[in-house]
Amino acid sequence: MAVTEEDGAEPEPEGVGPTGDPLLRTRFALPERPSTFLRRARLVRHLDEALRTPLTLVNGSAGAGKTLLVADWAAGLRQPVVWLTADSADRTPGVFWAYLLEALRAAGVPGHADVGCPAEASRVDPRTLTRLAAALERHGRTTVVVLDEFDRVTSGEIARQLQFVLRHAGHGLHLVFVTRTEPLLPLHRYRAAGEMTEIRNAELAFTTDEAQELLTRHGLHLPLSAARALVERTQGWAAGLRLCALAARQDDHPDTYVKQFEAGRSTVADFLLAEVLDRQEPDTQDLLLRISVLERFCPDLVNALTLRTDAEAVLAALHRENAFVHYLGHAWYTLHPLFAEILRAHLRERRPGLEPELRGRAARWLRRSGALREALVQGAAADDWDFTARTVVDDLAIGRLFTGLRSEDLTTVFADMGPEVRGPAPDLVRAARDLGRRDLAHGLPHLRRAGEELARDGGEPAPARLGLALLDALAARLTGSPEQAEHAAEQARLLRREIPAELLDEHPELTALLLTHLGSARLWAGRFEDARSALAAVASQPGGAVMALPRWEALGHLALIDYLLGWPGRAEQKALAAAGQAERHSLPRRPGDGLVPLVLAAVRLDRDELDEAQALLAGEDGSHPCAEDPVERAGRAVIRGRLLLARGDARAALAAAGEPVPADVASPWAQEHSALLASAAHLARGHPERAGQAVERMARHRTACAIEAARARLAAGRTDEALGLIGHLPEDGRPGPAVTVRATLVRAQAAHESGDPATAARLVARALLDSRRDRLRRPFLEAGPWIHPLLHTGQLRELAGGWLVPGPDRHTAAAPAPPGRPADLVVEELSAREQDVLHRLAEMLSTEEIAADLNVSVNTVKTHLKSIYRKLGVSRRAEAVRRAREVRLL
Repeated sequence: MAVTEEDGAEPEPEGVGPTGDPLLRTRFALPERPSTFLRRARLVRHLDEALRTPLTLVNGSAGAGKTLLVADWAAGLRQPVVWLTADSADRTPGVFWAYLLEALRAAGVPGHADVGCPAEASRVDPRTLTRLAAALERHGRTTVVVLDEFDRVTSGEIARQLQFVLRHAGHGLHLVFVTRTEPLLPLHRYRAAGEMTEIRNAELAFTTDEAQELLTRHGLHLPLSAARALVERTQGWAAGLRLCALAARQDDHPDTYVKQFEAGRSTVADFLLAEVLDRQEPDTQDLLLRISVLERFCPDLVNALTLRTDAEAVLAALHRENAFVHYLGHAWYTLHPLFAEILRAHLRERRPGLEPELRGRAARWLRRSGALREALVQGAAADDWDFTARTVVDDLAIGRLFTGLRSEDLTTVFADMGPEVRGPAPDLVRAARDLGRRDLAHGLPHLRRAGEELARDGGEPAPARLGLALLDALAARLTGSPEQAEHAAEQARLLRREIPAELLDEHPELTALLLTHLGSARLWAGRFEDARSALAAVASQPGGAVMALPRWEALGHLALIDYLLGWPGRAEQKALAAAGQAERHSLPRRPGDGLVPLVLAAVRLDRDELDEAQALLAGEDGSHPCAEDPVERAGRAVIRGRLLLARGDARAALAAAGEPVPADVASPWAQEHSALLASAAHLARGHPERAGQAVERMARHRTACAIEAARARLAAGRTDEALGLIGHLPEDGRPGPAVTVRATLVRAQAAHESGDPATAARLVARALLDSRRDRLRRPFLEAGPWIHPLLHTGQLRELAGGWLVPGPDRHTAAAPAPPGRPADLVVEELSAREQDVLHRLAEMLSTEEIAADLNVSVNTVKTHLKSIYRKLGVSRRAEAVRRAREVRLL
């Protein structure tokens, strides 16, 4: 006979608890898995691995799939498994242990004849627990005990007793808690010792593939995209997926139902209300309903919404209970999105009219806390448009409508602001939204009205007037009005004095955007150095995501300036830096983002990489037909026309040259490049007189136009006139190789046609050297048929080989020159001082020794060396000496 507890009383009959009530054997049975149950191998493997530790904690919210997961796993184990589903009656130690001991007997775990059973509901004899631990330890096999719904056991005494048995049973016991809350055991000790395995909500959540298979088992064959959308909405919550699947099966259009089901009126809502909300105390239910309007919340914000002071403890408790309140870190929480939807629906039913008040209160708290986007979202949801617009304007956040990774989200906030909402702030926001889309037809009237309202009300704060200046600068950029941009920039400079420095420091994007618009307007006006000054200040400015767009635009404009000045290599470097900036910050595509690919396409075109240039233009061309500022529109027309010309369509290129660019003032560089394109197109069509007329007016003061006019005169047979033009080029800055190479080739052609082949060859060699670094092929291809024989002979073939023409045969190139062969060409004669340096170079003197010998600075010697290398077509000292001997300079 089994031994009773210490009082020696007869034991209760088997199957009866200390209260005299029968023990319910259904609590010992493994739950049955439905036919639609999905066995998830990754979780089963994790539970198998958990057998290496004495304790496993499966802790998840209601409906997370905890019980069925563990039941399925337990059914496949070889060792004894004891299952006990806890009940609220198990709050007293005697009842709990009576059930657990009975569960051990029901599972056939041997060795419990001497353990005894509790005689009282309120207590357990310590000897009973000692005997149980000893029996499990002696058994020789690990007994797995699963305590399901253990969150119903709230007795700290029971937890301490379980810890005692677990510790002394050794390898004879593996305990599995299936619970919504953390047990009262000292879990930190088990974690620190590596003696506990945990599976929580994040791991219990269904993946997209698992969800798709689960839906298939419910008879729903959804595409992966629909399954992914459902997983995002439910966050992989098992019950939500199953309930949605069951409900969708009853709908005529299950695909549509899964995407659009109303969470507030569904079986999902019934489940969450019964299993989560209704289990809470009334004041906690009220708290949950109120915070459902928030994306995220902290105790202070919750207190502000609920007008209470204990939110910190309540939120922590809800999180511990897995009541669909997730901890984000740093005292911030969020609700499960489906639960939040359902709570909001019930808030509107139970407390109609309260939601706007809560959102307005939250908006003001969030604004004071610096959470701009969330404050705007709440203000908009409360239909408090005056507050929402004023927040953007007065907090200097109007620039955020253009910049940052979430600028589109901020713009969307105002999508529902109706025309009845009036005032300077709403109109400024409307103007920013429309001008940001390059919608001048709507943006300019809003901007004009905002300006009139601000002028009428002189008491408006400086931030509103600074926002107006920013938008004036943008409007000036979009309309091609440099003077207006300068005026706006000056107004902004004066207004900055009236605004606290710390507020300006919080919004560096405002100044950066203004300088970018100013730089673009100056570029349009042809004031390249002034434009470079404004744009470089933006490109070099540090900052995070909010500065990414201004830096990207500034680099794109700087690249275009370099290209227009004839420096394609520099232009490419800046354009690639801008592209890297866009990729690094994942900048969203927006109207007016085509300058970078335009510049890269132009560089590829200069290199005669026509397919690459076409691909870059194709990615942009037509994507924003009415959304370009004048700079981009003019650049696109010219580059597209040049590409058409390179492909042999001179008629289409001529049409592109005449394409109008709407702007308040004309741009000198846009006119110049349109004229250059028109002239080249006329030349290609065999009309040199028309070609000359296209650039005649600007030939006196624009270098590139003078060169093109000289080309036209050469084509017309007027060589002397061409030489006269090319000999007196206007000084309009320091042009780069894309300009100087064309000038050199015009001189070479004139020498060729004047019967001076040596000079022609020498000039072509210089052009090749100047082009080789940037691989400028188009100037040579556009020069005409006269140059082709030269490029395939002698030193010129060596200079052009491999990048402009096929390289010379290696055996031929390596063969020694025959006796009597004339000296190879030297591109440009060495000066007397350069010859002095060259002779000392041949004597193996160092740079410092040459400087001392010639009584000049080291930097002067280095300058002479660079010039010697360029003229000899080499890059090193030894090559320079060898080359000089070959051409008999030494």
